[in-house]
Amino acid sequence: MTPWAFLRLRLLSVCACALAGCSALPVPLPPRITHTTPEATVILGAPVDLGAAVPIAHLGPESFAGLPELSADAVVEQVLARNPSLAQMFAVWRAAQARYPQVTSLEDPMFAATVGPGTIHPDDAGAEFAYRLEISQRLPFPGKLKLKGENALAEASAAGRDVDDMRLQLVESAKAAFYDYFLMDRALEVNTESLDLLKKFKENAETRYKTGLVPQQDMLQADVEIGREQQRRLELEQMRKIAIARIDTLMHLPPDAALPPPPKRIALLEAAPEAPALRALAMSRRPDLLALADRIQAEEAQLGLAHKEFYPDFEPFFMYDRFMGNVSDNRDLATMIGVRTNLPVYRARRHGAVAEAEARIAQRRAELGKQTDQVNYQVQEAFEKVRQAQQSVALYEKTILPAAKLNVEGAQAAYVTGKIPFLSLVEAQRSQVNLRDRYYETLAEYFRRRATLERVIGGPVESSPATREALPAPLRR
Repeated sequence: MTPWAFLRLRLLSVCACALAGCSALPVPLPPRITHTTPEATVILGAPVDLGAAVPIAHLGPESFAGLPELSADAVVEQVLARNPSLAQMFAVWRAAQARYPQVTSLEDPMFAATVGPGTIHPDDAGAEFAYRLEISQRLPFPGKLKLKGENALAEASAAGRDVDDMRLQLVESAKAAFYDYFLMDRALEVNTESLDLLKKFKENAETRYKTGLVPQQDMLQADVEIGREQQRRLELEQMRKIAIARIDTLMHLPPDAALPPPPKRIALLEAAPEAPALRALAMSRRPDLLALADRIQAEEAQLGLAHKEFYPDFEPFFMYDRFMGNVSDNRDLATMIGVRTNLPVYRARRHGAVAEAEARIAQRRAELGKQTDQVNYQVQEAFEKVRQAQQSVALYEKTILPAAKLNVEGAQAAYVTGKIPFLSLVEAQRSQVNLRDRYYETLAEYFRRRATLERVIGGPVESSPATREALPAPLRR
């Protein structure tokens, strides 16, 4: 066998061994991370698996075809299925999850081949072809790969919590947009009824003017009030189109896509639990708090890795050396096995890495404490606003609106009999319109504040025991 043929045979055998060694190395897969948020369970009716769900559904305005009226749940469902912000967060989470097999895998084996050029065509007929073949594998100190994997998994879990947080924000935005749409529709309804009533007032004024009981000013005042309501209608129609555009944009649709009408009446929800219970609920399931806890775990794993850097890594190798094969008695010495290792003698940078990791842990813990205080405040603030809005709605329904209606009816009867001037009738009617508008504003504000409360506590206010069992363990605490 010629030297070159022998060299090719050796190279092929070593490469085959290297490839076999690479394929035999186990690559551990990360545990499946599934984040199921309360709104996904309660509103959509089924848990959302971050690893399986397609974030953007290819649906269009026909998704609402056949619906007699739009509902908040339908808007939320479409927003969660179609909004690109959620798709963006999905991609960030998947990118973070893909780091695990990268950081827990060994480095590629190294292969080296060395040839003595002077032995290819030696002048000495007794000299043999000299070469050296080597394959090596770098092995980190025990525990380093495990710590890198823990760091990657914690960061991936935090990214999954960020998806949950984005979902909560989208649910709040979707509900707020829906109740703005509801408010504009009800305001247009009040405007229509007000115009009809003002036209009746004008007819009464015309009749009384023809009989000489009232001056022409009454008719002119009626025209002024009708004109004001017509101008307000133009503003309300504009605001209604803007509310529709906001919903369409959240659903990743053209901003002028048609929507079913909102419901004419919406009942108040059940009263929320007291603030202490809501704060405890927020502490156990707010995604941003859970994400900070995950990032603290990631920093702790990084600290453990910084401590491990004080220990050396190893690089075992196998070598076949034919540089000393000129002497036939040395052929048995051609095969060699050894190990290389780094010497961690430059300890200043390793101490610096430990100090940096400890500082980052302190930073994350302080950030968690700060965010905890902020969450407690947000829950208390949202709870008080919801309670105030609920009380205001009840006050309007039970006292203010009935009294305003009776006031208009009484003023209309008094005007017909000539007991009060037309301006007093108009003032009574204007007051009723303003109060009805204010009532619907307060009602819409109640539901918007309720949506904010659900966001700051990390999900729906009420959840059944079955729903709680379906949630991940961190959310059931």
